[in-house]
Formats: sequence, structure tokens, C-alpha cells
Amino acid sequence: MIGEQTLEDVKAFVEKQKIYFRSGETRSLAFRVQALEKLGAVVRQNEARIIHALKKDLNKSEAEAYTTEIGILLEEINFTLKHLKKWMAPEKVKTAKTHIGSKGYKIAEPYGVTLIIAPWNYPFQLQLSPLVGAIAAGNTAILKPSELTPHTSHLMASLMKEAFLEKYVVVVEGGVKTTQHLLEQPFDYIFFTGSVPVGKVIMEAAAKQLIPVTLELGGKSPCIVDETADIALAAKRIAFGKLTNAGQTCIAPDYLFVHEQVREAFVKEYIKVVQAFYGKDAIGNEKYVKIVNDRHFNRLKEYLQDGEILYGGRADEEVEKIEPTLLVPRNHNVSVMTEEIFGPIFPVLSYSDLETVVNFILKRPKPLALYMFTTNKENERKVMDEISFGGGCVNDTLMHIATPYLPFGGVGESGIGSYHGESSFTTFSHYKSVLKQTNKFDFSFRYPNAKNGLKIIKKLLK
Repeated sequence: MIGEQTLEDVKAFVEKQKIYFRSGETRSLAFRVQALEKLGAVVRQNEARIIHALKKDLNKSEAEAYTTEIGILLEEINFTLKHLKKWMAPEKVKTAKTHIGSKGYKIAEPYGVTLIIAPWNYPFQLQLSPLVGAIAAGNTAILKPSELTPHTSHLMASLMKEAFLEKYVVVVEGGVKTTQHLLEQPFDYIFFTGSVPVGKVIMEAAAKQLIPVTLELGGKSPCIVDETADIALAAKRIAFGKLTNAGQTCIAPDYLFVHEQVREAFVKEYIKVVQAFYGKDAIGNEKYVKIVNDRHFNRLKEYLQDGEILYGGRADEEVEKIEPTLLVPRNHNVSVMTEEIFGPIFPVLSYSDLETVVNFILKRPKPLALYMFTTNKENERKVMDEISFGGGCVNDTLMHIATPYLPFGGVGESGIGSYHGESSFTTFSHYKSVLKQTNKFDFSFRYPNAKNGLKIIKKLLK
């Protein structure tokens, strides 16, 4: 059980960091590099403890925990260290003809004291990956882990205390009350990963103080398999994306549109892949992740009543696991088709005309991710051109999140802003515009007493 922090304690943490940030210590390249190297070292040195905490909280296997929580984070740190000097350098811009003699620069400066609120589904990686950007940009950070994954939360607090001074990076553990106290503080930037409803609460609180935000949210991410797709490969990659972390992934395929000509073949291949991944008894497989808590387990169990089950459908309350499930929804208005699933239940809809699929998706909030399986370039172009979504893949799932060269983020209800790689640095930086003017000469025509000033200005500005 995680206790709440008092308002006084929260205020003290923020004030301590405000004072430290004003000292300017966090701004130098050397300081930032040292902090990132220290973060990488503490993760590497405590790999076994991290994996153990994730096992206790979510029953993650060692392979899944390392791949999705540790390895991806270490790659982000290494990439940032490699490019940070270049990102920090002032960027010279072109000189307009009206400004001959001057020089213009864009200078990346840190916002100041940042708040990073993490979710429970990838509680380690989604807490520290934004921190990489905050540190790289020269900020201080207060981290708020999810109370739903207490073992990871306690470990996070211990590791950050070991690596950094509280006035620089500190973990503030707690529940809803603690988060409310934090949202009352004068942060310089808030980075939130979580659900759409909570994201709206965060944005409302930030708006009261005009605090800039990044919101990494979610929604119902569609997956489309057309009649030209490689069905066996599509089934394997879709099952990987859907069942990683037992579907508790913000960018997991939420529902499937499969062309009627290949529907039966796809269902057969998907079942075959699921059994190859987890055996015929996925619930009994130690590598199969559990649902985070009773509330989410019961929520998912309700979805099993929303249509015809093609495969799976078993739920075990004792271990809080739900089988990988294929389900044909009764209609488009049942809960499994209107709410983000965040679990291993996969609604299957068939189609004959791609236009119908595009129209269906366009009538709903813009998704965080979209996945298209096809070998038809026209179909690919149609979906990519006509549907707005945060990010996604053609002929794969999830993998767009794993490259530091692509920004990751949502659009509309699925989020605001992006991060990863250089995008993390830019997210946590304010770009200051500076014009350095020459003293060697002066354009007198700009002054109100200039002879023929307007005539010259009209020649230049047209």
C-alpha cells in the first residue's frame, strides 16, 4: 500500500527544485551527460531488481520486462548521449533582406521544474523515458509513479534517491490525493502518460496556471488486414502487438477489420500463433502477463459478454488473467467497441470495401495508433492519406515506438505533443529566438523621422 504525501511536503519538493534550477547547475553539457550516464548505470546495475518488481506487479517475464522496460530505455539514453551536444548548440537561421548585418539564432533552453506522471502498464520505462528528455534539456524533475504498481514505485523511489539529489530528481509516491497536490504547484512543464479522462483533468489543472503540457493518452487503435496481406506474417505480428503485456499497451491494436476473403484464414492463423506463443493454456503460462488489478480484471470480463467468442474467453479470477480472445461484437455500440479495451480481447469485424473501414474510423476520435497490413500500394496510400492518427506501422505493430528516429505521440483525443530521440529534447526545451544586430551601420529608414522611409519599406516588404 502506498501512502499519500502531504501538501506541505509536495510544496517543499517543488520549492527545493525551483531554487536549485535557478542556480544554473543543470544547464551545462557536462552536467547533463553525467546525469544521463548515472541514470544508465543505475538501470544496468539494478536490472534484476527491476525485473523482479515488474514480475510482482504485472507478472512480466524476464524477456518481456527487459525488452519493453529496460532495453528500450537504455537505447534511448545511449542515443541521447550520442547526439546531445549537437541538439544543445544554438541553431543559426537565415538572415532576411530587411535584416542585413544581423544574425539570428534559436537557442534551446530548459523550462525549469518538470512533473512527469507515469501510468501502471509500463511503469518503469514510461516513467524514465520522459526523464531522459527532461535531463537532456537541462531541467529538474519530480516523478510521480502509479500507485497501482507499488513494487515498481518503491524501487523507482529507491533508485532515484541513490542516483540523484532530491533537489534535482525526486520520486513522489502516492495516490490520487498526492497527484492533486502536485497539480496545484507552479511547475514549468507537465508530462503525463495515461488515460484520456485523466488527461483531461491534467490539462484542466495545467490551464489554470498556463503550464505547458505533453499528454500521451490512448484510445481505440484500429488494425486493418486487406485481401493482399501476408496472412501468416500478419497474424504473428498482430498477436505480438495485441498480447504483449496482455494487451495493456496504449498502442496495442484495439480492434480488427479483416477483409471477408481472408477472414477465416486469418482467424485460424491467429489462433495458431497464440498457441505457439503461450500454449493451449495461456492462463497457466508463467510468461503470460496478468491484469493489473481487480477493477480492470472485472472491467475486461464484462467485455466477454459483448458478442460471439471465436476463441478463448476464459477468465481466472485467482490469478487475474484473461485468455487471448477473439470476439465478434454484437454491434458497433457495445462497450467493447466504444471503450478502450486495454486487454487481450480482440474484436473482429469483416469488410468488403475499404471505404467502409475508412469511414468507420473517421467517425470516431483520432486514434493513437493505426496498423495496416497490405501489399497493395493504393490501399496503403488511401489509409495513410485519409486517416489521422498519432503514429503506426504498415505490415507491423508497435515497432514505430521503438526507434528513436521517429517522434511518438497522439493527435486529438489520443494526445498532445510527442517524444523519443530528439523529440524528447525539443519537448522539454523552449526555443528562444535571438537576433544579434550589427553596430557597424544602421537602417535609418525605419525611424519615424526618416525621409522617404515608407517608400523604401514598401519596396522591401511586398
